[in-house]
Amino acid sequence: MIREPQDLNDAALRDRAVDAALGRAPFDLLLVGGQLVNVATSEIYAADIGIIGGLIASVHAPGLRGDATEVVDLAGQFIAPGLIDTHMHIESSMVTPRRYAQTVVPQGTTTVVWDPHEVGNVAGLAGVDWAIAAARGLDLRVLTLAPSCVPSAPGIERAGATFDPPEMQQMLANPDIYGVAEVMDMRGVLTRASKMRGIVDAGLASGKLVCGHGRGLVDAELQGFVAAGISSDHEITGAVDFLQKIRAGLTIELRGSHDYVLPDVIAVLKTLPHLPQTLTICTDDVFPDDLAEKGGMNDVLRRLVGYGMAPVDALRAATLNAAMRLGRADLGAIAPGRRADIAVFRDLSDFRASVVLASGRIVARDGVALRAEHPAAALPFADTVKLAPLTADDFEIRAAGDQVQVNTVVKPRFTAWGEATLQVEEGIVQVPADLLRMAVVHRHGLADPTPMVGLLQEWGSWTGAIATTIAHDSHNLNVFGADPVDMAAAANALIACGGGMAVAKGGKVIGLLPLPVCGLLSDTETADVGAALAALRDAADQVADWLPPLRTFKALVGASLACNPGPHVTDMGICDGTTGDIRKTVR
Repeated sequence: MIREPQDLNDAALRDRAVDAALGRAPFDLLLVGGQLVNVATSEIYAADIGIIGGLIASVHAPGLRGDATEVVDLAGQFIAPGLIDTHMHIESSMVTPRRYAQTVVPQGTTTVVWDPHEVGNVAGLAGVDWAIAAARGLDLRVLTLAPSCVPSAPGIERAGATFDPPEMQQMLANPDIYGVAEVMDMRGVLTRASKMRGIVDAGLASGKLVCGHGRGLVDAELQGFVAAGISSDHEITGAVDFLQKIRAGLTIELRGSHDYVLPDVIAVLKTLPHLPQTLTICTDDVFPDDLAEKGGMNDVLRRLVGYGMAPVDALRAATLNAAMRLGRADLGAIAPGRRADIAVFRDLSDFRASVVLASGRIVARDGVALRAEHPAAALPFADTVKLAPLTADDFEIRAAGDQVQVNTVVKPRFTAWGEATLQVEEGIVQVPADLLRMAVVHRHGLADPTPMVGLLQEWGSWTGAIATTIAHDSHNLNVFGADPVDMAAAANALIACGGGMAVAKGGKVIGLLPLPVCGLLSDTETADVGAALAALRDAADQVADWLPPLRTFKALVGASLACNPGPHVTDMGICDGTTGDIRKTVR
């Protein structure tokens, strides 16, 4: 179990550490023969590290000491602080916290900052309570935040719960809550809407973190967002956006999930006199196949260095800068008096961890966790798709007359309003092959479950359907397709299994990934869930018309993210997160 800062301030532990540092007593554990990556000075040099309990007692010249209960020879490998992921969603891995920990700790990640707003949007306060409980007792330190946006765009979408200022105050009163999770309702912040004003003010009053989601904010709007009291952002869209935000004083959580942004950001960083202290690294969203095969934080570091970032700079952002952001003086550096959270890497380009320590204990070797996390007695929230079976007719658009004007959503990301003139036959709008149907079905049992069908442009020509209950951030049942028969088949597969993702073609289901916990998670091992997702992706490739980097499989789960600028289909209509405008498909 990871222990919190007060465990290091035990007087007896400090007495032992001082005695060991001075040579009056042996170390519990001694790491020898390695090269220390000093993230404070940017130096790399040979050093041995002596550990007492969970505390680093001494960092000294190699070969100076040999007295320890256990000695580990690192044979020239690089000794770095454990990696700190400053913004992420365990739910994106599609596995429970214990399975997530088993995966990322062997990769060198020892601390994550988890925004559980996915389970919060499905299961409300009970979901957040479960997130806290499920994160206890792991070899991974999980700092849990209070979801600020349930739903993410009030008034234009409906989730499984609503968190107003009283709920935020209740969550922040819990000592296991580390702050306010990403504030996504940008419009609410800038218009000083009472809900968002109250939520942010509750965070400020608590003295805890207040984290942001400032996608598309520039100039005066960016200044107003920061002036409201929000202190971080991960929604970086390019070099200019990055520079504006870091100059505005925001802590940047540079995320690996938007790889196409990273080269330009690194180029801008090279023009600055020094690495900003306010630059941290995060994963945000990583699917299970990528997490198991490529990695999480270690993969982000690998790519950053590959794009030209100095390895020590990347490590500093992922450790010391992160610890300072979190106010954790015990984390982020290899130095006496700090917590012995340590990742040993074979090299500083591939970032494969050979040994990982958490609070002084060796918890992983050569990519394998040394203990199995205990399974839960029973899976919670296994009945969250509260829908009766749907028919093909539910996915038709109806209108009077022979011809009709429709509103459309243009582009998979950075969306824009569009329009089309379509024919009507026997009361049913005839949708051409170059328009894709997207249906959002409220699945939480709190609103009308009639599918809201919108039309998408520039999504290519499809030959089947994909359904998902992973649909940021309200996680309603979203169904994409060209043929209503296929759409009904995919949707009904998820209604039957309690949620997940499904692919249908020719009226038959050809791919299914069940995710029974909240319709978001499985308690199966990450690699197995990843393999199932990979098989589902292969099925999706048979029906969808992808065009990377924007028209991708991953774009499906964000297509209804109504808080972002531009139109998005929700369970209430086609809604614009910038203006709050709600329109029907048929004008």
